[in-house]
Amino acid sequence: MPSKGTVGFCLVLTSYSKDDTGAKIVEALLSSRLAACIQVLPITSHFTWKGKTARERESLMLIKARSSDFEAVKDTILKHHDYEVPEVVSLGIDRASSGYLNWMMDVTK
Repeated sequence: MPSKGTVGFCLVLTSYSKDDTGAKIVEALLSSRLAACIQVLPITSHFTWKGKTARERESLMLIKARSSDFEAVKDTILKHHDYEVPEVVSLGIDRASSGYLNWMMDVTK
């Protein structure tokens, strides 16, 4: 069982609008064991881009990964993403069930 501070985990967020972009990111992260689980949710994003307000349908990707792998996860997302400035945000996981933490540790490198 992982002890607190032994292996830290994070939730990495990114969004995209093209299905093939999402598929490339998912495949790259899972095949390299950088992500334990990736969930994809449909969303509507409202934002300002190049001085104009925009509204776009996108997919939000929730990536569960080891905190120590954030840079590799970020680099993988950037390599496969088609946005000029993609969202890559990491949120620390400070609490989770021990069974889920054990599973995440087993399936990531």
